Amino acid sequence: MEFKRITILCGHYGSGKTNIAVNLAVELSKQKNNVLALDLDIVNPYFRTKDSADTFSQNGIKLIASQYANSNVDIPALPQEMYAVIDDKSANAVIDVGGDDRGALALGRLAPSINEENNYNMFMVINCFRPLTKTPNDVLEVMREIEVAGKIKFTGLINNSNLGRETESADVLYSVKFAQECSKLLNLPVVLTTVNQKLFAELNGKIENLYPLTLQNNNVI
Repeated sequence: MEFKRITILCGHYGSGKTNIAVNLAVELSKQKNNVLALDLDIVNPYFRTKDSADTFSQNGIKLIASQYANSNVDIPALPQEMYAVIDDKSANAVIDVGGDDRGALALGRLAPSINEENNYNMFMVINCFRPLTKTPNDVLEVMREIEVAGKIKFTGLINNSNLGRETESADVLYSVKFAQECSKLLNLPVVLTTVNQKLFAELNGKIENLYPLTLQNNNVI
């Protein structure tokens, strides 16, 4: 995958964007120096990039996250360090944004500088098996809400359709048509279809731009 200086992951609750953010940050660290992982997910206290702090440390990635993440306190507190993403142009960043438009409000603080530099990709992570994104029109509605709140336009889609540990190859193959329909409606390319690395060998060559995921702390994708 070809990275811009800033990679932003958004999506509805349960889309799996955080696990993708972790995987992409690790891949980015193999290609670039000075890699930052910014956790802007102040909405969901249970699945955060901070869960993978050890993984980031082992790969030389600097994690920027709320001091309250993974604690008994969960309030909308954004780390002051987050501005390093826009202030340090030598940094290569992956940003995990909280679910739907409420989570995207935090992104709005960085949006003017990101838009001005225009060296970013923002990917909408989609999962056709989640109740609130079952149709392309559902995805369109969520995407527009995030764009308004976050003040940044999407550049592509990541198809992360899965049923957790029950996901089979047939489910992933089924989701490809859904992703293509979303791509046509939203006029955005499907840049990746992600899959648990255990299914990758079985599906490799059958799906364009297939990307194997290592699961964060053995959680579902």
